[in-house]
Amino acid sequence: MTTLATCPAPAPLPAAQAQTHESQRAELAQIIARHCPHDGTFDTPIAGLHLFRGSSTGAPSCSIISSVFAMLAQGAKRLLVADDAYDYDARHYLVSSVDLPILARISEASPQRPYLGLALDIDPLKIGELTAALPQSYRSEPLSRAIGVDSLNVDIQNAALRLLRLLDTPDDIPVLAPIVERELLYRVLTGSLGARLRQAAAADSHSHQIVRAIGWLKDHLDQPFSMTVLTDVAGMSKSSLHQHFKQMTGMTPLQYHKQLRLQEARRLMLANLEDAASAAHRVGYESASQFSREYRRMFGAPPARDIAQLRNEQGETRCIADDPD
Repeated sequence: MTTLATCPAPAPLPAAQAQTHESQRAELAQIIARHCPHDGTFDTPIAGLHLFRGSSTGAPSCSIISSVFAMLAQGAKRLLVADDAYDYDARHYLVSSVDLPILARISEASPQRPYLGLALDIDPLKIGELTAALPQSYRSEPLSRAIGVDSLNVDIQNAALRLLRLLDTPDDIPVLAPIVERELLYRVLTGSLGARLRQAAAADSHSHQIVRAIGWLKDHLDQPFSMTVLTDVAGMSKSSLHQHFKQMTGMTPLQYHKQLRLQEARRLMLANLEDAASAAHRVGYESASQFSREYRRMFGAPPARDIAQLRNEQGETRCIADDPD
């Protein structure tokens, strides 16, 4: 059963501030639209900054969301992570502190008013440096879910807008982009969702141990799942790893490993790189029948039918890792 992860509605702003907020949002949309001439994902001259445009809604697409800050200037999106759903639009922002397998669907878009968004990859080293400069009160918090959505505040929107403005003055990017990015990360880090990033960056935290376990699972996708190996990598007991892994990701380590495998197999088939049997073998399945059963359980149809349906519904739909928005 899917659970909707709700967040508070944005607090009403004074009239003048609300007008400024809306004006900035419109400018964000204009900049993104100008640098996204058609639907798709676009890298920018600013390292780690990606822009997105979509003119229609559609079936969910699979991806691996990384450690990222994302926000929209227009439209809306829903992310499914395990049994949780996260909805956000131009009034909200999203933060993820670890790599998570997701299903993502644009839920509001049209040719006249396309979905427009941005995502900034988060460097754990930069978060660690900023966290070290924060007061001690920011460093002792209970473990949070790795992904969250909350209301967008003026400080975060201001910093994001100034970062995007640099796309129109590329000569300024080498000097000014690192400064503005640092401010944006600081605003996010000290905001309502910042604990997720602070915990993942803290070397002595359970979150950091889970990050190590997730890294091992990603790097050894085709190897049999072993809780013993995973506990050694994380430096945790089996019970502690299981508890904190699920608390942070919404999945057990085995469920996470299975979703990574199935999503990678789906990506390989959608990209016309592999047939079902070859894709199953590439991600570590020894039994084609087991792969088909688990694939159908996750995506609702056997591999061949699911891929055909996706191509029919989405045309050139791609399942792209590192497409957080």
